[in-house]
Amino acid sequence: MASYRRASSGRAALLVAGLVVAGLAVAMPPGVGALAARPWPAALRPVGNGFPQPGDPCRVMGETAATVDLLDDSAALVGCRRAADARRLGGRTVGRVGGVILVSVPHSRARPGDGDSRGDALVPGTRYHATAQLRCAGYRGAPPGLCAAGVVRGTETGSTVEVSLPGGAMRILFFDKAGRFISFSTAQADGTAALPVSARRDGDTTIATLGPERYEIPDVFVAGD
Repeated sequence: MASYRRASSGRAALLVAGLVVAGLAVAMPPGVGALAARPWPAALRPVGNGFPQPGDPCRVMGETAATVDLLDDSAALVGCRRAADARRLGGRTVGRVGGVILVSVPHSRARPGDGDSRGDALVPGTRYHATAQLRCAGYRGAPPGLCAAGVVRGTETGSTVEVSLPGGAMRILFFDKAGRFISFSTAQADGTAALPVSARRDGDTTIATLGPERYEIPDVFVAGD
């Protein structure tokens, strides 16, 4: 996967900021800060702070009505405002929403920590060792679909899977060092502490439920390859 940074624009932005602080009136160079200042279309739900590297202009897209049919649990759905940025991702363009180009970037693309004997490195732009679209259902009555998720491996107790839900909510699932499901993170305040928790195995996948909610977590996502 291509990796790049807009270093020249970043230096220009710092220069302009410094001149403004000094009390000098300057004209903003064309394009500097424009992408960051422009809001994403309301139909999209960007996740993270850049893809493939922090600060890069493209963003991973979560599930919305506009993206649900484009999500794939074997790839990341990434949105870019400019065609040149989209091309650098090396994925497949699958649509456009409000001027944003949507690109499907396979998770199988080689990355440190993905079975290449180089260690379990973090996914660029995140604190996760892997990200994926996992099968989910039941949150506030939601039908079966895909939810954006990330996993932190190698904690004191094992692995932690964080599943992003509509409205900024999140479900956290804990797995022990052997990859066995332990429980969900619940709280009295939101009523989840009173919900029944269960889990079962279906082949190489753990199906965990919290009350009416259901999450399918493949072993390879929890433990790595």
